[in-house]
Formats: sequence, structure tokens, C-alpha cells
Amino acid sequence: MNDLEYKLKKIAIKSKRKIFSEISGNNLSHFEGEGFDFVELREYHFGDDVRKIDWKVTARKQKPYIKIFKEEKELNIVIISLLNGSMYFGSKQFKQDIAAEVYALLAFSAVKNGDNFSSIIFSDKEENFIKPTKKIYGVYEGLKNILNFNPLGKIIDYKSLVSYILKRIKRKSIIFLIGDFIGDVEISRLCKKHEVISWVIRDKLEEKPPAFGFLNLYDPERAKMSQMDLNKSNMEKYKKLIIRNDDKLYKHFIKNRVRFIKIYTHNDPFIQISKLFARV
Repeated sequence: MNDLEYKLKKIAIKSKRKIFSEISGNNLSHFEGEGFDFVELREYHFGDDVRKIDWKVTARKQKPYIKIFKEEKELNIVIISLLNGSMYFGSKQFKQDIAAEVYALLAFSAVKNGDNFSSIIFSDKEENFIKPTKKIYGVYEGLKNILNFNPLGKIIDYKSLVSYILKRIKRKSIIFLIGDFIGDVEISRLCKKHEVISWVIRDKLEEKPPAFGFLNLYDPERAKMSQMDLNKSNMEKYKKLIIRNDDKLYKHFIKNRVRFIKIYTHNDPFIQISKLFARV
């Protein structure tokens, strides 16, 4: 068994055991299902939602009729791993490995609850797509794709991401975005149609790096080497940039009603996902 196969098996077994044995209840079913089945027509009564009026029947009958629907409780889950070069970093574990574990926990939870889930890897374009499924093999396939993916030289394009999702995902869904969200993030249009929950994955070392002096560094997004002076003054400037990035990011999430969870590479993602289920 090679390292990749071992990592995949370890994450899959750990995540499956925790979801199926340690979290009680329906997990993702705590979120509100969207979508409706048409049941019947009835005459409009004062106070009814005018958006449910069937105008064709109303014109034919010469009095208003509305459509009655039965709500579908089944959720449509879309798990999107945003894998760019900066996800190939970690002092404890790679951020990409944590993203894979978060994916596995969410996907196994969807399977447990009988909900459709699909898996997408995205950078500046769709890198991989697994169509909606309720089957457990879909969890393993998505997990393998994340662990196999080479993010070096990749940059996240949020404008392309939003346009892509709005074209690809027609039914209102719960969209889980998994990434480090470093840079300009703009997902307002996406939040108007879908419920969005973001998993912000970081490493303590990238937020509070010590002064190293002159180093030859590899830029994982632009795939090139460069020499930098990581002295105390430059590191303080860098830390302030990270703080400004996150302040802007969190304000954007709050404004658009995006729930978000922050996970560091030394954290156990299961603890965070348990807190999410407990809050909804």
C-alpha cells in the first residue's frame, strides 16, 4: 500500500466511523430542505401567498386559484473543494488533507441521511465533477480525487466559480465551500440562490510566521522560485495583510448570511462539524 492509498483509507475509515457512530440524529437534515411537489389546486383565500397563484387556471375559472405543494425534505448537497497552490502547505498536516477530511465527513453525513450529494474540485475552472449520488462509493471516489489532485500552479477564480455553480446547479442547494479563502472573495450572487457554508482551512504558521531572514521560497500558486527577506519588519506587514484579508472576508460572509467555520491543520475537523450540526 502506497502513501496515498494509506492516507485515503485512514481518512475514510476515521470519518465514516465518526459520522455513523458518534453523531446522533439526522445531521444534514437539520438544514432546511427546498423544493416542492405539486399536490392540488384550491381557491385563493385572503392571506395566501400570491406567488402561488396559478394564473392559467385563474383566467379559465374567472376567480383566483393557488397551487398547493408538499415540501420535499430531501436535501441537495454540493461539496466544493477549492484547491489552489496555497492549499499545498501545512506545518502539522497539509491543508489539502484537512480539506479531504472535511469533505469525507460531510459526504458520509449526506449518505447517512439519504441525501443526494455531488463533489466538485474547482480552481479557476472545474477540475473534477462527480454527479449527485446517495451511494457510499461516491464518497470514496470524491476523496480519492481530492487527495490525488495536484494544486501547484492553481489559483482560485471566484468570479468563474460563481458563474459555474449558477449554470451547473439549477436546484436550490446547500453549497459547502472548502478552501483557505486567501485573496479577494466575492460570492454574493451565489448566496442569493443557494445556502452557502464555508470551511476556512488555515495553518498557524501561515498566519503568524516567525522571522526567518533570507530564504529561497517556492510560490505554489505561480509555480516559481524567488528569494525573499523574511525579517521581523516584513513579517509584521504580512501578518497585518492576513488580518485585513480575514476582516474583509468575514464581513462579506456575514453580509451575505454565509455560515463559516475556521479549521487549523492541528484541529480535528469532526469537532467543528459537530458544533455546526449542534447550532442548526
